[in-house]
Amino acid sequence: MGRTKDKLTAKGIESLTEIGRHSDGGGLYLKVTDTGRRWVFMYAWHGRRVELGLGSSEDVSLRAARDVAQRYRSMLAQTPKVDPRIERAKAKEKPITFGTFALEFINGKQDGWRNDKHKDQWIYSLSLRKNAAGKWLDDGFCTAIRDVPVPEIAVDDIVRVLRPIWLTKGETARRVRGRIESVLDAAKAKGVREGENPAAWKGNLKTLLPDKKKQEVRHHAAMPFSDVPAFTAKLIHAQSPSNAALAFTILTAARSGETMGAQWDEIDMSEAVWRVPAGRMKGGREHVVPLSDGAMKLLDVMQALRTPKNDFVFPGQKGGGLSVMALTMSMRRLEAGDFTPHGFRSAFRDWAGDTTSFQRDDIEQCLAHAIANKVEAAYRRGQALEKRRKIMDAWWKFNSGQSDAVIQLTHRLSV
Repeated sequence: MGRTKDKLTAKGIESLTEIGRHSDGGGLYLKVTDTGRRWVFMYAWHGRRVELGLGSSEDVSLRAARDVAQRYRSMLAQTPKVDPRIERAKAKEKPITFGTFALEFINGKQDGWRNDKHKDQWIYSLSLRKNAAGKWLDDGFCTAIRDVPVPEIAVDDIVRVLRPIWLTKGETARRVRGRIESVLDAAKAKGVREGENPAAWKGNLKTLLPDKKKQEVRHHAAMPFSDVPAFTAKLIHAQSPSNAALAFTILTAARSGETMGAQWDEIDMSEAVWRVPAGRMKGGREHVVPLSDGAMKLLDVMQALRTPKNDFVFPGQKGGGLSVMALTMSMRRLEAGDFTPHGFRSAFRDWAGDTTSFQRDDIEQCLAHAIANKVEAAYRRGQALEKRRKIMDAWWKFNSGQSDAVIQLTHRLSV
C-alpha cells in the first residue's frame, strides 16, 4: 500500500513543472500554475470543498507546509470540528506575539520528537518558560522578540537576538536562528505574517553577522581534573536530584543529555551497567556504560527515592525528567565559575591521558567516541567492556580519594 501522507520530497518538488495539483497527502497539495507554484490545503466543510493557500513553495518549505497541514487536520478532527478559516481570520484581526505563536508551534510538533529533551531545548532557547503564576521567565535567548507581534518582526530584531551569542556560543546561536526561522516559516504558511523570513541565512543574515569560521575554535570550558574530586564531593554534600545527576554524569563521563534522559529500564543493577539506547546517543549507537562503585551508590540513593509513576532515574520537580538547564544551574549554585557540565568529559579525558597508562582507544570508547577503523570498532564494542570498567573504577577512586569514607551518600536527597 502506498503512503497516504508525505508523498513529496524536498528535492522532488524542485523538478515539478506539470500544471495542476500534486498531492503530498492528507489534504496538502503543491499547486503548479502558469504564474508560479504554491501550497494549498484542501478539505470539505458542510459538503463544499475549501481551498486554503499556504504560500508559495519559494517562501514556504515543504516541512513548514506539512506542519500547518497537520495543524489544520487536527482542527478538523476535533469534536466539534473547527474551521481553519476561522483561526486564520482571528490571527489577522489581532496579531499574535512571537512567544505565544512559538509555544503553540512547539506544542504542535512535540509528538514527532524522540523525547521531551527536544521540547525543553526549544522552549528554553526561545525564552518560552513560565513560572507557577504563568508569567514569562527572563531566560533563554529570545526575550527581545518574545512580546513582538509576529508580523512586525524584522531582520534587525533577529540580529539583536543573535549578535550577543554569535561568536561566544556559536552552536547555540546556530540552533536559535534555525528555530526562529522555523517558527516564522510556519507563521507565514498560516497567514500570520507576509514577506521574506527575517531569520533566513542565505542572502540575509549571512551578510550581517561575522564569519564564525574565521574565529578561534571555542571548546566547552572544562574544570581542571585535579579540582574535580572536591567539586564532586560538594555536589553530593548539597544533595538534590540535579546534583546527583551531575555527579553521575561526572563519574560515567556521559553527556548531560544522556544522564537527564536515563530511565530505570536502561540500568542493570545486578551487572552494574547502563545501556543507553541508540536513539538517545549522539552517534546513533547503543552505548554500554560500566558503572563504578560510586555511580552505583548514587543509583542506590535514587532508587530508594523512586516513585511508581516516574521512570526517570533523576526526576524533575514536576514529574518526568530534569529540565535541560538543571545541571548548569547546579554548577551555578555551587559557584563553579565558567565551567560547563560537558567540560567534565574533557576533564576525564585529560586525567586518563595524562595520569594513567590505559589505551587511548579504550578511553575514547568510555566517551562513546567513534573509532575510525570499523573492524577495530566492532571488536572493542564486543570485547572492551571490562577494560572500560577498570578505567571507570580508577576514575571513581581518583574522585573519592580511594576511600569510601570521603563521600558519604544518604537517602535524604531533597526534590
